[in-house]
Amino acid sequence: MRDSIVIIPTYNEIENIEAIIRAVFSQEKEFDVLVVDDNSPDLTAQKVKELQHEFPGRLFLEIRQGKSGLGTAYIHGFKWCLKQNYQFIFEMDADFSHNPIDLVRLYDACANEGADLSIGSRYVKGVNVVNWPMNRVLMSYMASKYVRVITGMNIHDTTAGFVCYKREVLETIDLDKIKFVGYAFQIEMKFKAYIKKFKIEEVPVIFTDRTKGESKLSSGIISEAIFGVITMKLKSIF
Repeated sequence: MRDSIVIIPTYNEIENIEAIIRAVFSQEKEFDVLVVDDNSPDLTAQKVKELQHEFPGRLFLEIRQGKSGLGTAYIHGFKWCLKQNYQFIFEMDADFSHNPIDLVRLYDACANEGADLSIGSRYVKGVNVVNWPMNRVLMSYMASKYVRVITGMNIHDTTAGFVCYKREVLETIDLDKIKFVGYAFQIEMKFKAYIKKFKIEEVPVIFTDRTKGESKLSSGIISEAIFGVITMKLKSIF
């Protein structure tokens, strides 16, 4: 059995899903893939089912009843992967903003270089973002700076969604107590690992904005991140 699995949460990713799955499976290191689909109206899950015949025992699918948020999709995926005894569990977007080539580098950081959690970081060496408008780059960059100041974490890309976890990290964190469902989920998971003294490493990557499909970012997700971080930090103190 392979030791690593990539969780890809989807909602209406029919334009990207086949290509991203094939790209993951084309890497020199073998990774399994778990797609967690929120019952996409565009039949993303149906395409995954078709591909399962081509990749038996490597491609898995969990279908949820409705759109319930990024965080809950990952929690669902984490629990599934832990039951299957994977040692390295990855988060990755379906839209090619995260380059599958970098999966091996994240794996090496955890498997060979002593990290418990490795982050595909846009900001650890300057700003490595392609095709985003300047206002969104600034918003993302400043959000990570803000989170770093509030939480005390020595992480440049606190909102990154391209991550490798050793299973011990996910076993130690109480997944049922993770509060956030949007992009603040990424901050909360890193913060929980940080306060439990796990070793976190940032691996520089180039983030490229999606060319197909629609972004799921909204003002509600942004406000959750801004105000939720303060609440999260205060709770950790008291």
